[in-house]
Amino acid sequence: MTGDRALRLPTIIDVREAAARLHGRIVRTPLLENAELNARAGARVFLKVETLQHTGSFKARGAFNRLLQVRADERNRGVVAFSSGNHAQGVAFAARALSMPAVIVMPADAPAIKIDGTRTLGAEIVLYDRARESREAIAARIAAERGAVLVPSYDDPAIIAGQGTLGLEAADDLGRAGVAPDLVLAPVSGGGLIAGVSLAVHAAFPRAEIVAVEPEGFDDHARSLASGAIQRNEAASGSLCDALLAARPGDLTFAINRAHLAGGFAVSDAETLGAVAFAARTLKLVVEPGGAVALAAILTGKAALRGRNVLAVLSGGNIDPALLTRALASG
Repeated sequence: MTGDRALRLPTIIDVREAAARLHGRIVRTPLLENAELNARAGARVFLKVETLQHTGSFKARGAFNRLLQVRADERNRGVVAFSSGNHAQGVAFAARALSMPAVIVMPADAPAIKIDGTRTLGAEIVLYDRARESREAIAARIAAERGAVLVPSYDDPAIIAGQGTLGLEAADDLGRAGVAPDLVLAPVSGGGLIAGVSLAVHAAFPRAEIVAVEPEGFDDHARSLASGAIQRNEAASGSLCDALLAARPGDLTFAINRAHLAGGFAVSDAETLGAVAFAARTLKLVVEPGGAVALAAILTGKAALRGRNVLAVLSGGNIDPALLTRALASG
């Protein structure tokens, strides 16, 4: 897939249709404000808490939206997806609800809590070596052999639109409160979440500045936005943010994001662990490293925040207990 072509880019209409399709199937997660966080940031910070979503991450939104559009005559052959864990669980959750078989290709070094969670939801798991094998090739082969529908983790119009329902809810809640966001911070891997969020937020608040937050060493979106062309990450692993290790931005996601995003920040593993600890101690929320990078950008002052209204996404809470203990010990 190259450029902006073949597949139509989703629009705010697709996001609104996804919201109607998903009504009653997903959690309308809260938008929280915390006095201590506001004081530290010198701003009003509103946190969209997707850790409280089904399966513990925003991924249930896009997965359900995509699977609901699988044709009736295809459903008995099932779906195939590839993921380090959160998309895996989202697809498995939606497939179980719709009585569809699901095969998930997962890296062998994925957190045990994500592998176990996916298996518990009834999916068949195929493990691969992240450093030496292609998850895309493995998933494509399985889908072809079984006649199953391949469900990408981000570079798909229905996935992007489903993730955008998060932004639609946040924009609605902010509008009801009479607050216009000046800055929106969201975690980025392949870019599906922030692409969908940007469509929804800019439809309601066209002046909002939307910024990607990525792990250090995996800042392909920031580099791609700066250069105007898609850039790849050199490494396939090496960050605690296992959910944010896509090799490069998606073609569809980048086509949307280069039109909507103002740039990107990168945070270190140590900064991310500090955010995980802050979330647990102060916000009383369990957040995984990849889900905490936007909070890390706030706590470390990566962005100019003083006097601004900030929307930040806490995208997932599937963290191994040992890593949470490590974060609390270091924070």
